[in-house]
Amino acid sequence: EVQLVESGGGLVQTGGSLKLSCVASGSPIDDYAIGWFRQAPGKEREPVSYISVSYSIIYDDSVEGRFTMTRHTAKNTVHLEMNSLKPENPAVYYCAADGWGPLVTVWEFWGQGTLVTVSS
Repeated sequence: EVQLVESGGGLVQTGGSLKLSCVASGSPIDDYAIGWFRQAPGKEREPVSYISVSYSIIYDDSVEGRFTMTRHTAKNTVHLEMNSLKPENPAVYYCAADGWGPLVTVWEFWGQGTLVTVSS
């Protein structure tokens, strides 16, 4: 079983950048597909991107070209680099393991989330 801990969230201005990290413990993170999701207050959790064990990556249309997901095997970490951030309501970003696709229920393991706020 894998445990996930996210970090890197914070307050950033429109157009700025943040780099989120998802650190795994208990198992090698490269054994799992990893997904990033976000959830704004009062809204459903929605997919951002996911990376397979073979390094195939899918991005939601809303972040395509602005966000980049990478694996850092030596640190047992997956990063989500977010550029050209747009003003939006605060959202908690979650990483998840052992699943695939946009359905939250398909993913087996979840971190506690990290809050991202983009100011206008």
